[in-house]
Amino acid sequence: MNKFFLLFLFGLTIISCNSVTENTMIVTGNVKGLKKGTIYLQKIKDTVLVSVDSIQVNGDENFNLTTELESPEIFYLYLDRVDNFEFNDRITFFAEPGTITINTAWNTFATKAKISGSESHKKYEEFQKNASRFNTISLELIQKAELPEIKGNSEALDSIGKLMDKNNLRGYLYALNYSLNNKNSYIAPYLALTEVPDASVKYLDSIYNSLSPEVSNSMYGKKLKKHIATVKSKK
Repeated sequence: MNKFFLLFLFGLTIISCNSVTENTMIVTGNVKGLKKGTIYLQKIKDTVLVSVDSIQVNGDENFNLTTELESPEIFYLYLDRVDNFEFNDRITFFAEPGTITINTAWNTFATKAKISGSESHKKYEEFQKNASRFNTISLELIQKAELPEIKGNSEALDSIGKLMDKNNLRGYLYALNYSLNNKNSYIAPYLALTEVPDASVKYLDSIYNSLSPEVSNSMYGKKLKKHIATVKSKK
């Protein structure tokens, strides 16, 4: 083999290795049954949803996307199908550096996705699974309140209202406790900002002050610190 060609290959290898840093996230996986479309890797930047990488699919169900992260944060995997199928098109996941694998299918893209490779996402899934119980109870109570025999019964409606308030409080307290009990996870400041931002400042302070140095210096940690300062300035 020509020695110049060997040097060329060696140079490409060095470039390839150098392009992956400790902050690089690689999102790889498979969309079963997908024949044609575009898969986008997205995030929220300055309140706007932006695409940071994309890949066109034309017969190959596998995909590979990359980006650099400031710190672990929520990302989205969006599928733009050519068949104008409008449902189940965006997967939400907690991104972090390293390789994250997302396997799913074209017709159950968001609902049946299997995600691995992110410890932050494991915590996010755990929270979502438990929090969904409170959402289910709320939905059941709302449906019960719509029943003909309940609608005209003020006493029954008042009872349902109290049950809803109690359930909402339980869900709220669960989010607070989950944040406090996961001080070493990036999920803690994220939940404080998205689930209980209106909590008493003493609780928000407790969450922030319990965070590990690495988490408090993350993007969500810094945002929580700023949010707490804003709340205090209004008092």
